Parts: sequence; C-alpha cells; structure tokens
Amino acid sequence: MSRAAPLVGAALNTLARPAPELAGRAAYALFRHPLRRGKVLPRERAVHERAAVEELVVAGKRVRCYRWGDGGAPVLMLHGWQSRASRYAGFVPRLEALGLTGLSFDAPGHGASAGRDTTVLEYREIIGQLQERYGTFHAIVAHSLGATSAFLALRGGARAERLVTVAAVRDFDHFPDAFARLLGLSPSLRQDLRERIGHQLFGHVADPWALFDAVRAATEIDVPMRLIHDADDDLVPLAQAHALRAAYGARAELVVTRGLGHRKVLGEPAVIDSALEFIAPAARRTTL
Repeated sequence: MSRAAPLVGAALNTLARPAPELAGRAAYALFRHPLRRGKVLPRERAVHERAAVEELVVAGKRVRCYRWGDGGAPVLMLHGWQSRASRYAGFVPRLEALGLTGLSFDAPGHGASAGRDTTVLEYREIIGQLQERYGTFHAIVAHSLGATSAFLALRGGARAERLVTVAAVRDFDHFPDAFARLLGLSPSLRQDLRERIGHQLFGHVADPWALFDAVRAATEIDVPMRLIHDADDDLVPLAQAHALRAAYGARAELVVTRGLGHRKVLGEPAVIDSALEFIAPAARRTTL
C-alpha cells in the first residue's frame, strides 16, 4: 500500500471533485479494511506451529488465539494493523525460559481469524474474554494499534502487572491523520474520513476520539510501563511516546531506539531484550 499510496490518493482526490460522496466512501473503505493479511514468516514458523490453538467469537467473528505454555502466569501480546500474532515469535522462547505463558491472537480481519476488519472495541472484548480464561496478565506487550487497545482495556478494568508498548500512539486522531497523509488526501477528504469514522464506525460511542485517547483518565491505569519507540518511526512520530511519558509520569519509562522504523522494531533482539528485562521482575515473583 505504501508504494501505491500516492497514486491511490491522487485518484481519490480527482474523483472527489465530481463525486465527493463516492470518493469519501472509497477512502473510508480503504481505511477500515486491511488490504492484506500478514503471512507467517519463515523465521516465525517453528514457534507459530507449536502453539496451542484456541478460538473465541467477537462480534460474530471467529478469532484464532494462540498459547505457548500451560496457561499460568500469562503474558498477552497484541499485534498492530495488518500484522498477526506470529510477529511475537522472538518473544516466546524468552517467556518460556521465565516460566511465563505467552498468549496472543490474530485480530478479526488479520492472520487466520475471520472477518474483514476490526476495531479497538473488538480488541478490548477479546482481551476481556482472555482475562476471564486466564486471570490477571503478568504483563501485556503491545505494538501500535494493539497498544491503543491495551490502554483502553486497562482503563476499562483489565488487569495486568506490567505494560510494554512498542510504537504506541497517544491520540487516536493519529490513525486517520496518518492514513490521510500517506495517501495525500485533500483537506475535504480528510475531514470526510474523520466524520465517517466517528459516525459509521463508532456512532454508538460517545466521543470516540476522547475515549480512545491513551492518556484519557491516566490516573485510572496504575501499572508500571515501559514505552519503546524508534526515533526513525515513519508512521508514529517519537513525539507520541514523549506525550505518553509525560502523561503517566513516574509510572512510565521511555526507551528510544534508532534505525528500526515502525514495523521492524518489534522483532529487533535489543527490543525483545528490553521488554523481557522489564517483565522479568514480575516473573521472578511468580516463580518464588
């Protein structure tokens, strides 16, 4: 999508002049639906294939869930947009060595799960169902949109001892804004997209832009957190991480990497080291 984005955006801007409604619907459809399902990469396959596979249902859609371990001391790993659970393959052996159970899922419209799309509300519902099965999470590790969902779930009653975010977004407005910038949409199409998201996708939610803001009611999330963010992230500026750090104060520490961008950062050994170093104290308390 990134290579074709300027051409797609130019076509939509051209279409918007004679047919603004049609262009608006097309832009919204592109925003809502992942254009591709991430595949299991060769380096992930061995870990992916030895997971215990479970399923649950959210919004009528079958969701594929994965477990590495017996279910005790669960660590929930949340992927981002156009990604999948197997991207956490590098974390799994390290979690097992600490005596922790890795949990993850392919969000609806992603990986091996059903559906064509998903929302942060569906993420929250899945997180809640997994909490009912496995109890308090010893940690949540979340990338990009998964991090937005983690903040929403924790503010809504999900329980975790620690939170690690990677390339997290502070304000939910960033997602449509970044999409519009990627395509080069005109100001009128940008505004149309934002209105469609608010009315059509979250019309049943009062002020979703405030609800999904990761720092809304920050005092309600009393969880130690490590915020990992790459200075060269081409999709989520480092300023988003600084805003999260400022909002959560002493509860949050910021780790800045360089040269990894937005997608490669999750599989970087140094990032995995940092995340597991932060999670390890909770694991040691569990195994004593």
